[in-house]
Amino acid sequence: MAKVREYEYTDKDFKIVQKLVSEHTGINLTEAKKDLVYGRLSKRIRKLDLSTFQEYINYVNDDHETELINFINAITTNLTSFFRENHHFEYLKNTLIPELLHRNEDTRKIRIWSAGCSTGEEPYSIAITFLEALEQHSNWDVRILATDLDTNVVATASAGRYTEERVTGIDKATKKRWFLKGSGNNAGYVRVSRELQEIITFKSLNLMNQWPMKGSFDIIFCRNVVIYFDKPTQRVLFDRYANIMSDNGSLFIGHSETLFKVSDRFKSIGNTIYQKK
Repeated sequence: MAKVREYEYTDKDFKIVQKLVSEHTGINLTEAKKDLVYGRLSKRIRKLDLSTFQEYINYVNDDHETELINFINAITTNLTSFFRENHHFEYLKNTLIPELLHRNEDTRKIRIWSAGCSTGEEPYSIAITFLEALEQHSNWDVRILATDLDTNVVATASAGRYTEERVTGIDKATKKRWFLKGSGNNAGYVRVSRELQEIITFKSLNLMNQWPMKGSFDIIFCRNVVIYFDKPTQRVLFDRYANIMSDNGSLFIGHSETLFKVSDRFKSIGNTIYQKK
């Protein structure tokens, strides 16, 4: 039995959306995302007071740059939490940061990129891990670049304001040290400390376009991003990452991702952690 939908939504409509998304983001939408696409884009159709998917696609194509941004923001999925995949942060604290303190002793600089930072939980978790580990090394220069395709989530990340529910999984001491509890109109919210925000730069960036930064990065987090890309796009992306990383730089990817038969420029450390060869 066919689904009853508010707007007509054909296979042809989905294929056009697939093509648009691929051209502008490099993301490969599978058939499994067909219903998700309808749910996300039907809200845009309703908001713009349009009648059909075809009308909306024409609207996006008619050089409506603002709507193209809304279209991309609607399609991209943003699921994240503080200290997600905690083994990565344990490896940072116990292994990688001590190594970097030795390796970068001459420059006393560490550069990190959170590529696909979503609403900011990942880069703030990285910042907390570094600042706590470097309390006895205050003269070190640590900078985190945090980027995402979705302009809305970049704005949320930059603001650093979250509901209290978003930090329930963080231990009490960490919350007390790094988060300010809201009161009055801000009751029920927390804000990350200024100390964390000072070492992070948030930017909107399409990974498929030219990158304004030259590197070199000691660490790149690109977790749960490439699952939306086809293999040829992944190969190009990981090659570009390798080009912009320092020697022996570390790459963190998502738990369901792998570099097997994708890139030979990294060696596996285990637990979806890789080191540039």
